[in-house]
Amino acid sequence: MCGIAGFWQRAAEVETPLERVAQTMADTLTHRGPDDSGAWADATAGVALGHRRLSIIDLSAAGHQPMVSTNGRFVVSYNGEIYNHGDLRKDLESQGVAFRGHSDTEVIVEGLARWGIADTLARLIGMFAFAVWDRETRELTLIRDRVGIKPLYWGQFGQTIAFGSELRAIRAHPRATTTINRAAVADLVRHGYVTGRHSIYNEVQRVSPGSMLTVAADGTTTETRYWTVQARPSDPNEAPEAARERIEALLSDAVKRRMVADVPLGAFLSGGIDSSAVTALMQAQSSQPIKTFTVGFGQQDYDEAAHARAVSTHLGTDHTEIRFDADEGAALIPSLPEMYDEPFADSSQIPTFLVSQVARRDVIVALSGDGGDEVFAGYTRHQLAARWGRVGGLPAPLRRLLGGALRATSPDTLDRLARLLPANRRPPQAGMRLHKLGAVLAAPSLPAVYDTVTRYGDHFVLDADQATSAAREPVSGDPVLWMQTCDLNGYLPDDVLTKVDRASMAVGLEVRVPILDHRVVEALWALPSELKIRGGTSKWLLREILYRHVPREMFDRPKQGFAVPVTRWLRGPLRDWAETLLAENRLKQEGFFDPAVVRRLWTAHLAGQADHSGALWATLMFQAWHEHMRATP
Repeated sequence: MCGIAGFWQRAAEVETPLERVAQTMADTLTHRGPDDSGAWADATAGVALGHRRLSIIDLSAAGHQPMVSTNGRFVVSYNGEIYNHGDLRKDLESQGVAFRGHSDTEVIVEGLARWGIADTLARLIGMFAFAVWDRETRELTLIRDRVGIKPLYWGQFGQTIAFGSELRAIRAHPRATTTINRAAVADLVRHGYVTGRHSIYNEVQRVSPGSMLTVAADGTTTETRYWTVQARPSDPNEAPEAARERIEALLSDAVKRRMVADVPLGAFLSGGIDSSAVTALMQAQSSQPIKTFTVGFGQQDYDEAAHARAVSTHLGTDHTEIRFDADEGAALIPSLPEMYDEPFADSSQIPTFLVSQVARRDVIVALSGDGGDEVFAGYTRHQLAARWGRVGGLPAPLRRLLGGALRATSPDTLDRLARLLPANRRPPQAGMRLHKLGAVLAAPSLPAVYDTVTRYGDHFVLDADQATSAAREPVSGDPVLWMQTCDLNGYLPDDVLTKVDRASMAVGLEVRVPILDHRVVEALWALPSELKIRGGTSKWLLREILYRHVPREMFDRPKQGFAVPVTRWLRGPLRDWAETLLAENRLKQEGFFDPAVVRRLWTAHLAGQADHSGALWATLMFQAWHEHMRATP
């Protein structure tokens, strides 16, 4: 995995040699690529590309970037892994291409020279973000993988286009000027992350997943989608067992391709369905115990370490488990703004970083189960969508009455009531879930349900009336698939994949996500939802695949998730830190948030009257990031 950066200036705006500027930009990404660096420039065209390399495939100098095609036309700075590069290499060799090394970068750049951009992209299986300079047409193209596993930002400053894997690379360009996008801050407070094409800066955007941004010779920018998942009719006569066999074969191939590396490799194992399935398919294809890693917490509702240990023992993996408490979590918080480089408030960023840090001691590549909930329909909201015909059909007054009763009861009280249930049937964080269920019951439509379950509430950002959230597609066809598509286009790349990328890259660890192989995604979008949610069981198809490798009873428990007890931490060990950032005078002076609203939420949360940890954590992550940016030269 790597970091890329560069720019194209269409006027003489930078006096420093272009190559030096590109190298400076790239060097802000050393954590993403600690093994090598490089820069390439064409002063007459005003273009320069920079690169930082984490060597995974072909550790030799033959994999050095930026890389120029043999015919001299294309120059590439690339971040990612192409898992079918061996197959593509054979195709190119049969067409007369002679390779200098065996890196996947060389396959891409020679593929561009032989097939062009569109045809090359159609052939790639992998995760990637790369920049292509076409010396013949004098066009710059920025490309991001199909589901947005790897990040790519760009901004325009005068007649200069600058880009990078992270915002810090763009800020390093001499012409870059940035102002905070208040609408993006509002989305952060609503959802816990910045959404869609937007960034925390008005002047910088993200290349959308499955898209390429082309900057023409005249400076015109055009973003086009080269891939979008479609709901394709499946074979109505295919039996569930046949579908399971087909999806398992496809997923096994995706895992096998991601086990190819010239460096040590392992897997994240949380003990849940997704990571256990990936680990089981890895171990089934390995002649030696694979290395697995998990983190555990001191609080039972948030701790799956024992489940991970049981899965590891059954599969025979070489397992490493670490445990941490609130003090260790609090000690990590000051480094989050530097790590994420943009305000980000999914609190599972903390255990994700910790497990990445531990894994990096033994391996350089790790496979994870991320994406399983989104593509196999594993969230509670997907079950709600499957039942919406019945739930939504209840009389509106009755739904409002039930919902109002739940919302009027504090999460702590609901948590105490939930303890009356048997432990193996009581969902973790039951009070919080029941409280949110109240809002769901009162929702008038399926889009309203989705917005309710994926947001913390209304924002309280000053001068931010317009939201940046992307408009959702209207509900059509299968409601479960509609909701999954919303996840695939938004929550997955903007939250889940952003979290994993920054946490792992902070320690120079490459994380691969086989469940998000685009062939797997396309195959699942062609299946009826009855094979994903069956008999009230979520992720039915993935579970059936897993149960061929691990006993079913190991997973006979409510879904837990990969989170930390932020609700209680804010009332305990993090209280003083939060109080400093949320001080009324400070909020007034900085002018981003309505102090009265923030203080009201904070007071109610401390008193246990309500759980406002989501909105408060998002506010704190912005405050900590803003403080960090002011202190950073």
